[in-house]
Amino acid sequence: MNSPKFSEFPHAKGLLVQEERIEYKKKYKQLIIGIPKEVDPTESRIPLTPEAVEILVQNGHQIIIEKDAGRQANYSDMEYSEKGARIVATASEVYQSDIVLKVAPLTPKEYEYLRENQSVLSSLHLNNHTGDYLKSLIQKRVTAIAFESISDADGEFPFVRAMSSIAGSTSVLVAAEYLSNVNKGKGVMLGGLTGISPTEVVILGAGTAGEYAARAALGLGATVKIFDNSIKKLMDIQNILGQRLFTSIYHKQVLDKVLKTADVVIGTLAPDETNLNYLVSEDQVRLMKRGAVIIDLGIDRGGCFETSEIRDHSNPSYVKHGVIHYCVPNITARVARTASIAMSNVFVPLMLQIAQSGGLLSQLKEDSGLRHGVYLFNGILTNEYLGKLYDIPSRDINLLMAAF
Repeated sequence: MNSPKFSEFPHAKGLLVQEERIEYKKKYKQLIIGIPKEVDPTESRIPLTPEAVEILVQNGHQIIIEKDAGRQANYSDMEYSEKGARIVATASEVYQSDIVLKVAPLTPKEYEYLRENQSVLSSLHLNNHTGDYLKSLIQKRVTAIAFESISDADGEFPFVRAMSSIAGSTSVLVAAEYLSNVNKGKGVMLGGLTGISPTEVVILGAGTAGEYAARAALGLGATVKIFDNSIKKLMDIQNILGQRLFTSIYHKQVLDKVLKTADVVIGTLAPDETNLNYLVSEDQVRLMKRGAVIIDLGIDRGGCFETSEIRDHSNPSYVKHGVIHYCVPNITARVARTASIAMSNVFVPLMLQIAQSGGLLSQLKEDSGLRHGVYLFNGILTNEYLGKLYDIPSRDINLLMAAF
């Protein structure tokens, strides 16, 4: 007698053990975000505006802000409290938060407030004290993220683009100030007038800062010359600006010739983008005209001029080889309110994503762009470039994520 085929009993399938499907739902994490008042008196930006605070509070998050943190950006404590923030009197209360948001890197005084496994999002400036800064954070076993190194799904850097667009435009306005008699410059107007030769502005780097510096300089009537090692970037910037400009890759002979006639040179790149080499050597600075102006927008990462020295807004400029140098890392703090709004536009979506993922650790596992901004994870250095620069052992953040 033949056995019945299983296909003859289609209903029998229901008798087999089936895999149970359980819907996985991420647990929404309510964040406690702290914003301390910047210790650096020349830093006037704040990472969240009152409007940004309102959005986060409406989504269930707590925002703790130190008294007068927004004053230099012309935001009052009343404006923040009306939008749902809790105003506290001391920085130590702010550092009880899960995530600390600030603009400038932490100072030695602020290290004391940190607690183990805390997360800090701020900028990272490379200077003579950075090695000690990193070692102090390592001892505290914190997770530190440089917001300028966070990338998005397209591989772009939203914070850099936001700040670079402001820095590029502002750099031209600063150069105009230093060419004038008010700041003991040559007494030259940046731009051009009928019957008068236009000033020459040389821009090193065809990225976002270079693009906006070129826009501002061209708008004033200056002659603009742009250098970059990427032919594609040079083509793109000409298409974006809608006109033919003098463009060149970094041929030393070409750059030497241009520097001799330049009135303003704006550097937008840094050594980590140029194989640890300065774009303009001290000998090349000597070629420049007396009274010419250098604006180094890459100074926060080491600078692109060999003669660059990091300064702040209280003492922003100096003269070397007859050339005026302006090397301030937070140039966008000159327009603090505009910069704060631009930062908020990036921070708010990021904080909402972190909450939706269930917290910072969960978001780090899923978001390679956010991981790119991490330079310390639970006290472990994860940035190879910083490790080589300051002789500190580093580990790959992706390998560390696999362990959590």
